[in-house]
Amino acid sequence: MADEVSNPELMDKIVSLCKRRGFVFPSSEVYGGFNGFWDYGPYGSRMKRAVENLWWHEMVETRDNVEGLDSTIIANPTIWKASGHLDRFSDLMTDCKHCKARHRVDQMPDPKVCPNCGSTDLTEPREFNLMMKTYVGPVFDDEHVAWLRAETCQPIFVDFHSVRVATRQKLPFGIAQIGKAFRNEITPRNFTFRSREFTQMEMEFFCDEKSGMEWWEYWKEQRIKYYREKLMIPEDSMRIYVHEKLAHYAKAAVDIEVKFPFGWGELEGIHHRGVWDMSQHSKFSGQDLSYFDQDARESFMPTVVETSVGLDRTILALLGLFYDEDRAATQKEGMEDDVRVVLHLPPLVAPIQVAVLPQSKKLKENAYALYKDIDRHFRSEYDETGSIGKRYRRQDEIGTPYCVTFDFDSLNDNAVTVRDRDTMQQERIGVTQLRDYLEKKIGI
Repeated sequence: MADEVSNPELMDKIVSLCKRRGFVFPSSEVYGGFNGFWDYGPYGSRMKRAVENLWWHEMVETRDNVEGLDSTIIANPTIWKASGHLDRFSDLMTDCKHCKARHRVDQMPDPKVCPNCGSTDLTEPREFNLMMKTYVGPVFDDEHVAWLRAETCQPIFVDFHSVRVATRQKLPFGIAQIGKAFRNEITPRNFTFRSREFTQMEMEFFCDEKSGMEWWEYWKEQRIKYYREKLMIPEDSMRIYVHEKLAHYAKAAVDIEVKFPFGWGELEGIHHRGVWDMSQHSKFSGQDLSYFDQDARESFMPTVVETSVGLDRTILALLGLFYDEDRAATQKEGMEDDVRVVLHLPPLVAPIQVAVLPQSKKLKENAYALYKDIDRHFRSEYDETGSIGKRYRRQDEIGTPYCVTFDFDSLNDNAVTVRDRDTMQQERIGVTQLRDYLEKKIGI
């Protein structure tokens, strides 16, 4: 992580906003919380689902050559032996004998000095496997050990033939899924960036070896385009990290990194994994996972190109990049001299896209009827509590791009006032034209 872009104060503000406005809460908070686990509140869960749906739409629904999958969290334990997770999925850990703090060695500025108290009295580094263990069945012994999946891609590999046959797909084609993954992190940190339970969005694209690099380049460009055009991430807040040191099976790998409040961090990886995954599962399962190309009349092990992104990291990145404070804006709208907190979230993933606000509670019946109509087409909210200015502030904080005000004139001219979150400009729009107007603005 680059220190020059670290902004601890911003992270504190985002954590506070997430708690205050119902985006993210500490899990089991009434019991003191549980380190590395987070619950998504009403607005957070809406935003989470919006990002999931956008990714799924872009990766699966708009393509003929990518299929969907929803696999189990617990699978046959041998999968994790074949994938290498049971043998190599670990971090080096050390304990400070003085203050009893536990650290990941690769995260310590000086591996010989405790970053917590400065002591040099540390235990020898030792391997710590990140897989989470559980048991399946009535007996808790070694024969009944199972593992919570550490990534969502491995079930995709072992379901390759089932998906291919069911959908009559020919290579090249991909399989995508969104789901929970678990890693027993030694030191969870940076809010939701590094958690013990998180959601991944992954796609494995199967092709022949000759076209592997071409497909890797294609998917790299597709994913960069997605972040720039759909999530509206500024170019100076995103960079591409090229891996020079590759895993033994990989042919190429890049990470898409963005500026988080704590510095640069990985958001998505695009990896050319070669034939290693399919070969390993074929070897350990005893099943032939090769693909027979009827046109070429040849059989070969599929090459895999992977795109893998963390959903929780995506949401944290968006909150950090689009958080803003504007004092002048509050004065412009006649509010007291305070700070306007606003999330300039892309409308496609904002938890609420349209808020309907009656100018007076006397207009509730008409305004609520309008809200119910709008809610059929957009993620919407109805709010009649407090002054219009205070209601604007609430919607700004949760990132609502458009507020629709139903006033007394609306009863006569059948029009409403639409306020733009970012420009704060207001425009009078006829109710019959409102849906088309909002669809164009939101980009649906």
